[in-house]
Amino acid sequence: MEINKRTIMWIVFAVSLFVLWNDWMVANGGQSFFGPRTPAKVAQAPAGSTAAPAVPTAAVPGAPAVPGAPAAVEPAKREVITITTDVLKADIDTAGGVVRRLELLKFKKAGHPGWFGGCFGLFEACKPRADNTQNEVLFDEGASHQYLAQTGLTGAAAIPNHNTMFTAKPGARVIDGANEVQLVLESEQGGVKLTKTYTFHKGSYVIDLRHDVTNVGAAPVAPSLYLRLLHDGNKPEGDSYFNSSYTGPTLYTPEEKYQKLDFAKIEKNGHAEHATKSNDGWIAISQHFFVSAFVPQPNTPRTIETAKVDTNRYAISTIQPLGTIAPGATVSNNAKLYSGPQDEKLLESVAPGLDLVKDYGFLTIIAKPIFWVINQLHNVLGNWGWTIIAFTILIKLAFFPLSAAGYRSMAKVKLVTPKMQAIRERYKNDPAKMNQATMELYKTEKINPLGGCLPILVQMPVFIALYWVLQASVEFRGAPWFGWIQDLSQHDPWIILPVLYAISMFITTKLNPAPADPMQAKMMMWMPLIFSLMFFFFPSGLVLYWVVNNILSIGQQWVITKKFAPAK
Repeated sequence: MEINKRTIMWIVFAVSLFVLWNDWMVANGGQSFFGPRTPAKVAQAPAGSTAAPAVPTAAVPGAPAVPGAPAAVEPAKREVITITTDVLKADIDTAGGVVRRLELLKFKKAGHPGWFGGCFGLFEACKPRADNTQNEVLFDEGASHQYLAQTGLTGAAAIPNHNTMFTAKPGARVIDGANEVQLVLESEQGGVKLTKTYTFHKGSYVIDLRHDVTNVGAAPVAPSLYLRLLHDGNKPEGDSYFNSSYTGPTLYTPEEKYQKLDFAKIEKNGHAEHATKSNDGWIAISQHFFVSAFVPQPNTPRTIETAKVDTNRYAISTIQPLGTIAPGATVSNNAKLYSGPQDEKLLESVAPGLDLVKDYGFLTIIAKPIFWVINQLHNVLGNWGWTIIAFTILIKLAFFPLSAAGYRSMAKVKLVTPKMQAIRERYKNDPAKMNQATMELYKTEKINPLGGCLPILVQMPVFIALYWVLQASVEFRGAPWFGWIQDLSQHDPWIILPVLYAISMFITTKLNPAPADPMQAKMMMWMPLIFSLMFFFFPSGLVLYWVVNNILSIGQQWVITKKFAPAK
């Protein structure tokens, strides 16, 4: 059977895109793309009210029983204290010492993609996106959303936990010209005094968190300290089939390495399967471009738990035994809370393995070097769009010998097309002899039937890895290129790049030898339109790469085809 090179190329391309879509679905933890789970209803204060939100009564991790209410009512005054640095603003509630809201001052919410992008989603309603004049908010809670950082003690029924009222010590609340600002919270209950000290640093998304546990009773106590992240199971705003991202619990231990969990499995089983014991590691809630992670005190035994704590509310916790504390003694424990962008350098400096939350998929081994090269180019050019163009040129130069060989093979096929047509006419009733004669022609003319497919096969892993680089790198979020492209991580709002891609693919098709089969010829004519429609939903940075790649390929292919053209 005769091998049609262009058909194989398109099949490889289509299969690769299918694999890419499959990775999208896997990145969602297996959840449905057609809509989020029904959100839980959470009571809110009336509009205009200045009252603090109600204290959640979710179970304390590792506790022998689930409390139905705070362990005790204390006459302490409740307040929400706002700490402001140069990069973040955090609201910490004295009810439990819970981080209820955290705003990133250097990152804006994703903006509206334009009239076309806002109304073309196949699996989401036509609605405006978030106001990109507002800052990105991580920890927060509302009617259908809850994302909190909680800590406390467990091991006895009436000791300070995330439901207990704390008292805040006076101090600075804005970092101003200092290098750090601290918030100290204290609570005493059941013969145990817990002091939480939050330390915020200038220019840092890391919050140091020290817990000092003092036995003020007459008998020894053996509490455990828990660090917990609570999140709802809803899909992120704007998430759709073609623009999907992962949001969920993640963790890392030296023994089991990086693990990505699923809200749906926690909902089904009450917990997820994961590593449960270690002496090091971290727990986190990961989302597109951002992450919040608790890094417990290192070299300390701990257990890790996941649980459904309420309707559409899920938690991942790490619990560290503090040992037996004698009367009058104090035990201190130091942890870190990182809440910020998935920046590789920042994450690597916080904890081993934390950079793995920046998920490149199964082609990490290719994607990491690609990002390194792109980052070096950006250091010189200063614009991520021009960086992608420069990277495309480098890739084209790297694959030039291979591409040239492929184009030479296609040029030779174009030259012998009349002979191949004659073979088809001669042996149209004998497929075996037709294939044999075709192979003999290839051998005589020194043509490799798969020569034109090889460049596509080699470049496909680079294409998929580059997609993940653009999808996972917060550096591209909100990064403009030129004119109408103001966010390279989002699809082209005016579909100009997909149209340019379709035109370039049409020209490429015309430069290739025409298939003898009329059906194949029609299919080849429709392929550019089909793939350009797919690119409507791809990040504009990725489409920019393919447009530039196609333009360079057209020039290269035209020169080689002209060189092998028959004399008039």
